[in-house]
Amino acid sequence: MVRGSTRPTSRDVAQAAGVSQAAVSLVLGDKWRGRVSETTAQRVREAARDLGYRPNLAARNLRLGHTRTVLLVVPALTTEFFAGVYTGAARVAAQHGFGVVLYPSPEGIGPARDPFASAQTALDGVIASSMAADALTAIRGEALPLVMLDSDPHGSLGAATVNLDIADGVRQAAEHLLSLGHRHFLHLAADVPSWTFEVRARELTARLSAVPGTAMRTTRAPISIEGAQAATQAALSEPGIRPTAVICDDDKLAAGAYKAARRLGLRIPDDLSVTGLDDLALATAIDPELTTVRLDAELFGERGMRALLAVLEGHEPESGDIPVQLVVRGSTAPPR
Repeated sequence: MVRGSTRPTSRDVAQAAGVSQAAVSLVLGDKWRGRVSETTAQRVREAARDLGYRPNLAARNLRLGHTRTVLLVVPALTTEFFAGVYTGAARVAAQHGFGVVLYPSPEGIGPARDPFASAQTALDGVIASSMAADALTAIRGEALPLVMLDSDPHGSLGAATVNLDIADGVRQAAEHLLSLGHRHFLHLAADVPSWTFEVRARELTARLSAVPGTAMRTTRAPISIEGAQAATQAALSEPGIRPTAVICDDDKLAAGAYKAARRLGLRIPDDLSVTGLDDLALATAIDPELTTVRLDAELFGERGMRALLAVLEGHEPESGDIPVQLVVRGSTAPPR
């Protein structure tokens, strides 16, 4: 059969294989067993391959009322971490015939414009970080099957929540510094109104207050190296006993703390220990390398996608927070 300039159809495949269009549909939809012979199925597959035929998935999904497309809503912050979340989610989605559209909120954590003319009819579900939850209002994401990441499981908008064990990560970092002998701390907190950062502050306060003789100051900064540098420099210049350790909500904040320490003539870790949280590539690019809490971003994305698939199928998603791990490097040491 001579190929024309138009895209081959299932009718062309049927004619080439000498079967009905219904048989083509059964074979290419992998529903042929017990209904057509193996020989016929092989003939259909060969004809489709020779013609370069590809099923019109868009038309089929429109008939079924599904697009097999998921929206991943993330903040335009800490993009390296959320790139890992996307990678994990997309890998699981591909295994189940879904595509993932990444939608970073352009204003960081604020409201965002609807990326689709009608999100409710264009999407099968949404996975969203609580740091970008405001964007859900614009795209009406709360009306779709929704899984929330890093979100309060008791007050989430979603049908399911998937969380990293951030509280345990903070405890690991605090216990490491306490075991080294630190008692005067600065908490460099992310100035972001999000549940995950509230957890960090609450757990750090609880852990340090349980040890007699500890003191902690808190200063807030946007998640940027420049903002963190300015906030840390101001906090370390305040009168009174200077903190010997800075616990940062994010590795970018820690990098800003490094710059502030050097501006003040302090050496890390001799004069000041610093910890981060994320274990971004940045953590091993700075000197000394950063002691930080490693978060498995790809596993986070995988678990988020698996939870959404479970919701779509009416099943109970996997429970339990994802473990995190403190990675000790050169930025922490006993205080002088």
